[in-house]
Amino acid sequence: MRKTGAELAVHALEQLGVRFTFGVPGVHNTEIYDELNSSDQIHPVLVTHEGGGAFMADAVSRTSDSTGTLVIVPAAGVTHAASGIGEAYLDGIPMLVVCGGIDRETDKTYQLHEMDQKAFVDGLTKRYFLVETYDDIIPMLYQAHDLAHSGKPGPVFVEIPVNLQRFKGEVTALPDYQIETPATEIQLEEIRKAVELLRKARRPGIFAGWGANGAQAELIKLAERLDAPVSTTLQGLGVFPGNHPLHTGLAFGPSAVPASRNAFAGCDVMIAIGTRFSEIGTGFFFSAETPKNLIHIDIDPEVFNKNYPAEVALAGDAKTILDAMFRVMGNDSGSANRARSSGEMRINIATDKTNYRGLWQKHDSKGRVNPESFFGDLRSSQRENSIFVVDDGNHTFLTAELLPINDGDKFIGPTDFNCMGYAVPAAIGAKLANRDTAVAAVVGDGCFTMTCMELLTASRQEIGPVFYVFNDGELSQIAQAQRIVYNRTPCTGLEGLNLEGVALATGAHYLELSSADDPAAVMVEANRLADETNRPVIVDVAIDYSKKSAYTSGAAKTSVKRLPLREALRFVGRIATRKITG
Repeated sequence: MRKTGAELAVHALEQLGVRFTFGVPGVHNTEIYDELNSSDQIHPVLVTHEGGGAFMADAVSRTSDSTGTLVIVPAAGVTHAASGIGEAYLDGIPMLVVCGGIDRETDKTYQLHEMDQKAFVDGLTKRYFLVETYDDIIPMLYQAHDLAHSGKPGPVFVEIPVNLQRFKGEVTALPDYQIETPATEIQLEEIRKAVELLRKARRPGIFAGWGANGAQAELIKLAERLDAPVSTTLQGLGVFPGNHPLHTGLAFGPSAVPASRNAFAGCDVMIAIGTRFSEIGTGFFFSAETPKNLIHIDIDPEVFNKNYPAEVALAGDAKTILDAMFRVMGNDSGSANRARSSGEMRINIATDKTNYRGLWQKHDSKGRVNPESFFGDLRSSQRENSIFVVDDGNHTFLTAELLPINDGDKFIGPTDFNCMGYAVPAAIGAKLANRDTAVAAVVGDGCFTMTCMELLTASRQEIGPVFYVFNDGELSQIAQAQRIVYNRTPCTGLEGLNLEGVALATGAHYLELSSADDPAAVMVEANRLADETNRPVIVDVAIDYSKKSAYTSGAAKTSVKRLPLREALRFVGRIATRKITG
């Protein structure tokens, strides 16, 4: 049979269950877009910028069972999308990047968009595929999809030259996609070692990351059997319910909230699940110390012993390994010599959480919106099983510390790539993939300005995520650090932003939230507008950033330890001098 490469590509994407593609049509992919227009299954979404499209695709993968997919032009489309592809790569998010390519049959060079795409994307993707024949297209896309989801997930890049897309060629078959479930090798001896450590533990603790996503039931079972506190990485918020009495919060060292710091004090056996102990998750490394008896579970064996040595390392899927551990444990719930009873542990965690909120409630926000008041009302006004989206900045850690992500909720945000501009397009992608689910984005004004024109995409698609823009007029996370170290804040002012104007330009609703307003009432109105009009809503929040989060305070103190003594003294001297001289 004869088919164009574009027909073959869309057939493969349909077989893979792709529901949305994101990108901008151009010279090298219009044939694919024409075929997508005829698909009853796939909805191609025009974005304002391929970077926003990549963040949307990332969010689709994080919040649904469909693989986030880009369809972009070569060269500029790839470089524009690179930030979102890189975020997915470092965060372990599956993504298909289907890219047009230059004409590979001509003998001419210096073609439009001609560049070495493999060299560019090699550091951002799990693998680059170049389609060379018509028979390659379908199996190559199937292989790319499987690779994107296998091991540590990530983006996979497939370049389809424009000459194959445009013209018909002979193909032997249109193969159906066959799901292959890779066998998991159970390291029984190592699992027995881990179980023995846990049985003897007096103060066990659990540290969970994004890799524990999908194993929440097993994680809860483990915590309750061990009477163990559970803290999470930033990306792992939501893998363990924030309203569970053994949940402590983000991180576990000096950068953590009091509930985590106290619950993990004296931890003698830690079981880390689906985390790489990266810089943010550990509070810049020096902020977190693990016990000698560290049990590390991760699907990627490359992460073991990189930052913290493991007594037992178990490579594989978190759910599979935890199930195997339960079989070895049998009915033995562990040591009878726990340092604290479950009742005492839960009471202490609850008390620490209440006291921490109390400190925020007492804080004088001087005519601006108190973060504790904001997040308390956001939690109560948001329906169950909501999706919460954050960006990179001061608001990120306030959200992590003051907004419980409960059972059924989802939480997504940029972490290891740490890319500003994530929240607006990611919230749109999440809402597209989950139209009946409430999506609330908390985003700083600096991050918002990077990708706010994607609100046009939300308006065009008739969806209503709500964006709470923390509008304080500066890049606050950096500005806070600048004030400490330099006593001045160069290049962090964001004067002149008119959020109401952005709303007018993009078809969004606009609401204000000042200290004189009732946050809950504004949030109820925002949800009503989003639901009834299917349009995005911008809520302009006059947030107070004067009080630092526990993470920011702890990380600032411990980061000094990373400096050689001479440099530390130089920094301290400069701070003192500028404090005196102004």
